[in-house]
Amino acid sequence: MSNPRCELLRWQFDMTWSLFDYHLERLGPDDFLWEPADLSWTVRPDAAGNWLPDWAETEPDPVPVPVPTIGWVSWHIGWWWSTTIDHLRGRTPRERTDVTWPGSGPAAVTWLQELRTQWLAVLDELTDADLDAVSTLPWQTPPDNTVGHTVAWLNAELMKNVAEIGQLRLIRAASKH
Repeated sequence: MSNPRCELLRWQFDMTWSLFDYHLERLGPDDFLWEPADLSWTVRPDAAGNWLPDWAETEPDPVPVPVPTIGWVSWHIGWWWSTTIDHLRGRTPRERTDVTWPGSGPAAVTWLQELRTQWLAVLDELTDADLDAVSTLPWQTPPDNTVGHTVAWLNAELMKNVAEIGQLRLIRAASKH
């Protein structure tokens, strides 16, 4: 990667990941399903043993009720990250309902680390022409956002989710005292 624009986006991602790694290293297995409020979104096994997220088709109002668990946020990261990788690799993106949580905190950490490896491969292949191409992600506005916008969005979305996980981790640790 000798492209200054790609290098800046990679630097931003690496900085965000280092903050994420800080929290991931400090999470215990029980932290992932700890419910921080009476009304929480989490991940739960269905009858077949697949771990599915609580979900509403319409954004709850007021936000942030319900409060997500670390498990839910880690599933959410895995969902949007794998979908974004699908888009940038030219694959048909998987449906939200096809993305399940791995079933434990340690397995979720491994899953997210694997997504990081896939994402780094995507970043390492980007060129200026790739960054300037129109993105296929449907939820980005305006509709003519570029792949460069997608990469910047992913970095920002990851930073937001890292902050959420970090805050939940701190609240859980403080509540034990």
